[in-house]
Amino acid sequence: MIARGIATFLGVFALTNCVGGIFFDGFDANIWWVRTAPLAAWMRSLLLCAAGTVLLAYALGLLKNMVLRRFGFVILAVVAVFALANSVDFFALSAGGRIRPWVPVPLSAIVASALCWIAVGIIRNPIHSEWARRSVLTGVVTCGAMAVAFPLAQMFFFGTTDYRRGADVAVVLGARTYADGTASQALADRVRTAVELYHQGLVDRLIFSGGPGDGATSEPQAMRRIAIDSSVPQDAVVLDEEGLNTDATVKNTVLAFPQLKVHRVLVVSHAYHLPRVKLAYQRAGWDVRTVPARQSSRLRNEPIYIAREVVALWAYYFKPIVS
Repeated sequence: MIARGIATFLGVFALTNCVGGIFFDGFDANIWWVRTAPLAAWMRSLLLCAAGTVLLAYALGLLKNMVLRRFGFVILAVVAVFALANSVDFFALSAGGRIRPWVPVPLSAIVASALCWIAVGIIRNPIHSEWARRSVLTGVVTCGAMAVAFPLAQMFFFGTTDYRRGADVAVVLGARTYADGTASQALADRVRTAVELYHQGLVDRLIFSGGPGDGATSEPQAMRRIAIDSSVPQDAVVLDEEGLNTDATVKNTVLAFPQLKVHRVLVVSHAYHLPRVKLAYQRAGWDVRTVPARQSSRLRNEPIYIAREVVALWAYYFKPIVS
């Protein structure tokens, strides 16, 4: 009953986005599993709402007659076609050098495969209510596993992909600065990646956002020093000393963008952090492009950071509802 658990997760996620999008601007995150951009907004919402309903109905064993099963098959097949189109776009952009994926296969290909699997199952092996009740535990465990796997997949597929292109500015999020003013490896790697963007002529300005360091030197000050030592002019650097966390960085930089005449934005951080950064900027009304920091070596506590991001991503996702 793995398919049932996957259907439950995707169904709940799709419907939550559709309903949440009605009440909160920028809430809809259905783009994280399928892009239906060619459709008008109301058509996208209608299709994904129907898909979510079908997925949940399948998981609960409610598609009992052939008419409902055929309807469900058609809806999921349409969404699967969009997911396949997303995969084609990915390969085209990758082949053209417009994106630099670390993983050669897009998440959309996996989503398309899962939808096709469920769609075929709806026609061939409908789940009856008696069967569904006996398989509740398997479905719950699978759905719970999906709640962990989904953020991890965003980090693994989206976070590691380099979307660098011409922009007005690159925002670099802070990390630890030691008491002697030295930048941590994580912070230095992020700055060096941003400096690379500057020297490639992709951005004209760097915004360094962070909070206090362990000593007198703040994170943005340590970042500026690395940039200037790397031949970035001082007038090309902007500091945000109040970027205490991701929310604060997004809020502060969005407020600064009009004054700086910024329209296109690149954001630099570590791959595990970028899905949450992308979501935060989306909620603020900005479609930013992300660039993962080029790591000089693996961070010692990276597994802990990744595990923390699983929780943090869901916390950010549900924040408009609970706050």
